[in-house]
Amino acid sequence: MKIGVFDSGIGGEALAQALQKSFPSAEMFVVNDRNNVPYGDKSDIKIIELTNQAIQPLLERGCDVIVIACNTATAVAIETLRKKYPDQHFIGIEPMIKTASNQTKTNVIAVCATPATLASERYKNLVNKYASHLTIVEPDCSNWAYMIEHSEINEQEIASVINNVCERGADVIVLGCTHYHWIKERIENLTNGKASVLEPSEAIGRRVSELLG
Repeated sequence: MKIGVFDSGIGGEALAQALQKSFPSAEMFVVNDRNNVPYGDKSDIKIIELTNQAIQPLLERGCDVIVIACNTATAVAIETLRKKYPDQHFIGIEPMIKTASNQTKTNVIAVCATPATLASERYKNLVNKYASHLTIVEPDCSNWAYMIEHSEINEQEIASVINNVCERGADVIVLGCTHYHWIKERIENLTNGKASVLEPSEAIGRRVSELLG
């Protein structure tokens, strides 16, 4: 089994590590596009172009499935890729709105994501389908991917965001960018038990199993 993982930056490496544990015999191929990261502030046309270019090595290797481990690229580009390469299995990654909706007790959730993800039709459809009855806090995390990619973590900035969403009643925080997986433990500590933190690594593993048996 060959599994390809693409992300704009280092976030995909965390997901690839999780998948390798679930599928120890699989060949894992990871590509990124760190020359152009972050994707979250780019136009849809540019995101589609960059994503298509970046996955070419995975297509050439004949990967059985390609995981688009970038919420922004999934939101903007995955449907175009599926039409362009109809014989290729693609798995996208998107904010866990449905799970958050099922878990929240306060009916307030926070979604930490890039501007492009939050503006996408895919995200809006998820909200309309699963969370139209909830209050959704969408804090400004536009700088997070850059600072994580460049190891310039601003603890005060992260703490300010997490404290604010908790004060507003959010009891579930959805990480809508794979870069943020690297600071999940920090975020969990900052919530001080007030909120659970969701990211989709396990769900992606289940989807790989469904597609490839």
